[in-house]
Amino acid sequence: MTTFLARCGAKYIVALGAAGLMTSTPGHAVIPHDLAAGVETLAPVAKPNFAPVEAIAPVEAEPAFEHLADGEASYYGRELAGNRTASGERFNPGGLTAAHRTLPLGTKLKVTNKSNGKSVVVRINDRGPFIKKRLIDVSLGAAQQIGMVSAGHAMVRLEMLR
Repeated sequence: MTTFLARCGAKYIVALGAAGLMTSTPGHAVIPHDLAAGVETLAPVAKPNFAPVEAIAPVEAEPAFEHLADGEASYYGRELAGNRTASGERFNPGGLTAAHRTLPLGTKLKVTNKSNGKSVVVRINDRGPFIKKRLIDVSLGAAQQIGMVSAGHAMVRLEMLR
């Protein structure tokens, strides 16, 4: 069995044979002469020269969004609470969800109220709206975050999460 010894400040690493004995630098061997025949001296090893690593705070990148459309949004509230959505889940008025006619269920959209600049990210979990000029129906929770509850509808910008 070969053993490796690396001592602080040592100029050599010495591989020892089956005897399992150790040595430090040449000239300071602790191996008896009758066992020294199984010892092989390797090349000098330089001390690693590492600079101290400073803590780096992780940088969270802004999610990338792709502009889809601008149009009118409305919201649906407590009256539909508990009903099944097109995705099969129960509607939660406080959740951040929305209904869109054609986008795949599960799509995430950034909805920005154009009158005040407030935004929210919603997940499409239902179909609608069923009023022709409306682009999207958002949940009550999402409507509250973008400040459109009092008016009942708002002009919005839709951006899809890439």
